[in-house]
Amino acid sequence: MPRMSDQPARWTKATVYPDMWADPDDDPRSEGPGPDGELPTLQDFLTNYRRTLRMKCDGLDAEQLARRSVPPSTMSLLGLVRHLAEAERDWRNWITDGDPLPKLYGEKDADFHRAVAEQAMVDAAYSDLEREQAATDAALAEHPDLGERVGKEGISVRELMVHRVEEYARHCGHADLLRECVDGRVGQ
Repeated sequence: MPRMSDQPARWTKATVYPDMWADPDDDPRSEGPGPDGELPTLQDFLTNYRRTLRMKCDGLDAEQLARRSVPPSTMSLLGLVRHLAEAERDWRNWITDGDPLPKLYGEKDADFHRAVAEQAMVDAAYSDLEREQAATDAALAEHPDLGERVGKEGISVRELMVHRVEEYARHCGHADLLRECVDGRVGQ
């Protein structure tokens, strides 16, 4: 696999803790004591996983973001960004009793299959993700009771929030490996 960097095979920008992605003073994720309460805690974890995904993608060009992992997988960092935009939209479908919103990228798995190395697609994917995150956050803000059951299936807001955290956490793990394959950068 061609290397896109002059960095050593495995490297990090961190100097304080070499297994970290960034030094504590440069890390945009929250630090210190966590928030009080279940809902603020879930929101804090979600926010930090969202930031982690962005951090894993930062500094890469369109080709690097679209680079696939190992065949036959179609997974790429760009595909993950598109997938999570699609997931955010789908979570809104879980909340509503109305007709589902259409898929952003077409048929199943098009978020990965059609992720190609074009800057316009990268820009659109980030825009889609930010828009869909904001829309889902706004829809859930109308349901602050974690025990409330919403949508046609009657899912609890708590279950939906935990699922969101789990989905981002799982894909941040994928992003760790994908980024290391691209340029060798490692860390939490």
